[in-house]
Amino acid sequence: MGVFLASAVFAADRSPAPVTNLELQGKITGASSLRSLRVNLFGVETPYTESAEVNRAGEFRFRSLVPGNYTVAVVRNGLGEVRRTVVVSVSVADPSGIVHVTIPYTSAEAAANPSGGVVSVHQLSIPANASARYADAQKRLAARDPEGAVRILEEAVAIAPEFSTAWNALGVIAFQTGADDRAETLFRKALAADPGAFEPLVNLAGVLLKKNAATDALPFNQRAVRDRPEDALANAQLGMNYFKLDQFDQAEQYLLAAKRLDPAQFYQPQLFLADIYVRRGNRSAAIQELEDLLAIRPDGPLSDSIRHNLAQLSAPRQ
Repeated sequence: MGVFLASAVFAADRSPAPVTNLELQGKITGASSLRSLRVNLFGVETPYTESAEVNRAGEFRFRSLVPGNYTVAVVRNGLGEVRRTVVVSVSVADPSGIVHVTIPYTSAEAAANPSGGVVSVHQLSIPANASARYADAQKRLAARDPEGAVRILEEAVAIAPEFSTAWNALGVIAFQTGADDRAETLFRKALAADPGAFEPLVNLAGVLLKKNAATDALPFNQRAVRDRPEDALANAQLGMNYFKLDQFDQAEQYLLAAKRLDPAQFYQPQLFLADIYVRRGNRSAAIQELEDLLAIRPDGPLSDSIRHNLAQLSAPRQ
């Protein structure tokens, strides 16, 4: 197996998905109380966000989803959120086109990730008319109207240049639509507006990695893990960062953490781990990582390449 397979994650996982409407049905387990919980869904490859209610059984539902990677965030106001990546595709759906997922929830994990549950002092300083535009932009994203969302978010930051969350949202849309230089600029504006914000920090690190600026990305990824040691995305990116810098022992540590925290994490840490194990001559460990990944993404953009590499690794040595 070559380095190309791990490196292909950035390109392959952001390719357009076929137009197929699927449904996601989820259940939250482990919560001592379901009161005040809500679920937010974010598209990874395409600009999309939606919210859903949680019923008394801890169940939630999202309809009319196109195949792809999604982030499910279970939020408790005043505490924090639990995030998991969910793969929505035909091969993991039942015959009715429904993907079923269980999200384990603990207050300790939510408290360690306060992104969605705590209103910061910085947010409280944002004028109401700018906040209202941000809320309207989220509705536009739910309606799959990213152009309208961008227009309204730009109005929000014109009203409140200190609106870090709106700058970050603009950066995410730019990143998802392939405008990497614009995304970097917007994430830097978001971080300048609120230097303590986590989302633009980890997002800036991500776009720098995508631009192959691993040395520049490293301090941002290191800080992201220091700020949120139990955040799967931060660990995945720091592991990838060390991988790109050929520091494989450090890379393994954080990639394993990302996989533990979020097995379906959309950067697919299993690919990088498999590559590391091949370099070390540990074929059985590499095979296990690739098999685990195929079980999660049997029809993912890299599935054919993964199967080819599995066949090579499993073949008797000459």
